[in-house]
Amino acid sequence: MRYVVVLLLLITIVGCQTPSQGRYKQRYDSAPRFQHKEISIVDAVPKYEPYRSYNSRPYEVLGQRYFPLQTGKGFEEEGYASWYGQKFHGHLTSNGETYNMFAMTAAHKTLPLPSYVRVTNLENNKQVIVRVNDRGPFHPDRIIDLSYAASHKLGYQSKGTAKVRLEVIHFDEENNVTIGSQPTMTYAEYAVIDVPVRKAEEQTKVTFTPGLYIQVAALSDIEKARSVSTVLSSLYQVPAEIPLVNNIYKLRLGPLSDRFQAKMLLAELKKNGYPGAYTVEMNL
Repeated sequence: MRYVVVLLLLITIVGCQTPSQGRYKQRYDSAPRFQHKEISIVDAVPKYEPYRSYNSRPYEVLGQRYFPLQTGKGFEEEGYASWYGQKFHGHLTSNGETYNMFAMTAAHKTLPLPSYVRVTNLENNKQVIVRVNDRGPFHPDRIIDLSYAASHKLGYQSKGTAKVRLEVIHFDEENNVTIGSQPTMTYAEYAVIDVPVRKAEEQTKVTFTPGLYIQVAALSDIEKARSVSTVLSSLYQVPAEIPLVNNIYKLRLGPLSDRFQAKMLLAELKKNGYPGAYTVEMNL
């Protein structure tokens, strides 16, 4: 019994001396602390994605119970949008993905995950298309939390909130498209009126521009190279190029504006899982 009492005392002392760190390093959210380049304003590209069943279950936050919708088809909503940024950057979303404040994403309390939503700022009529992959905002007078980049495109990043209208862009398995409560249309009709189709040459670009780069990886699989380049380019807000050299795709970030930028970016890459990255100067 004496040993049990001693053990309980030790646990109490250690608990008192070790303050809780919490999940996030920042106590309060903020705009980006770093930014290598102008923020990209390219919308998310809607497509069919099956909903993740584990995100369809009821859940509770701050004593409030929420019941996720089983489909986003036909969904429209008006209310206030907020944004979230540096505090959550790099942490997991409710969908199990890594939150990137420079990507066109959002959080919603009840929409199925993932969902694509067209958001219109009713104060200036600016629009953005985002991919909803997170839960929130858990605030009574807000209906959606946009990424910092999305709020920047809508022009309210300095205000914090804006009155918006949400319209889910719903794709079914046959690529039929429904925008909000509008009639369902074919993908061909949707592409003409709403989202220009990407040019094939833009998706297969393997040339390079002279300048200072950071070589991140050398890959034989072009699809994998594209996937990694898209993530890194969005995360660090720098261009990415994938030239084909001797049948190997060289994944490079750049061209960079100066050697100081290259030095800072190289240090971040090495710290975050790319120890073999190095600087290279490319000339024609």
